[in-house]
Amino acid sequence: MDKTTDTELPENGAVNEWMELVKTAILAVLIAVIIRSFLFEPFNIPSGSMKPNLLVGDYLFVSKFSYGYTRFSVPYGVAPIPSRIWDKEPTRGDIVVFKLPTDTSVDYIKRVIGMPGDTIQMRNGQLFINRQLVPREFVQNIDTDQSDHGSIIREYVQTLPNGVQFNIWEHSDNGRLDNTRLFTVPEGHYFVMGDNRDASVDSRVFPNPDPLMPSHNNLGVGFVPYENILGRADIIFFSTNGSAALWEPWKWPWTIRYERLFNFIK
Repeated sequence: MDKTTDTELPENGAVNEWMELVKTAILAVLIAVIIRSFLFEPFNIPSGSMKPNLLVGDYLFVSKFSYGYTRFSVPYGVAPIPSRIWDKEPTRGDIVVFKLPTDTSVDYIKRVIGMPGDTIQMRNGQLFINRQLVPREFVQNIDTDQSDHGSIIREYVQTLPNGVQFNIWEHSDNGRLDNTRLFTVPEGHYFVMGDNRDASVDSRVFPNPDPLMPSHNNLGVGFVPYENILGRADIIFFSTNGSAALWEPWKWPWTIRYERLFNFIK
């Protein structure tokens, strides 16, 4: 009897060790899901649509608690939340991450420009909110070496009606999105735009409603439902020049934009 017990003890010890590892792993996953769902979610900038304020290679923390929670707050949208709980309205000028209305598997990042009930229109590159011109002040010309489209870019400071200021880029004032129809933002929705005005697919671009058209022609944003907004972009916690990813630490010393680390987003 003693021999049998002696031979079983190491096996029981190994099983217990594996069980502890499994429990630790499950706990770690649960903590990560809770933090990502209810506190902060990391997000990296995939395109230049938010230049000059957010750059490709920036990694952000998005605060999930800023506007309350929807079913999209939890991975895969499985939370049994009918609309939004503990809700708080976004502020005009906030940079938000949201689920693309036409494809909720895709996350976009843009700036809130229009609130429910607002009218929005672009006329010759100028933004009008509720038929009032939103002022912009010239800052500088940016030469072609830094330009996305191979031409001079004009940088402005724009001031929204609530006093929020931020820099925008304009490639021209007669591009395809510089003259639009008058949009009226429905209740429960928001109008969002990229800061790189002529290089952003945003609420000025509505999805093509024709289901027979190829999918690449159906790209668009339109009005963003409140429940699709995941949170507010708050802080840049990491940034590289785009040639190194977060998981490539051997490249960091030569690629990190040190001046952008831990910058609050405005």
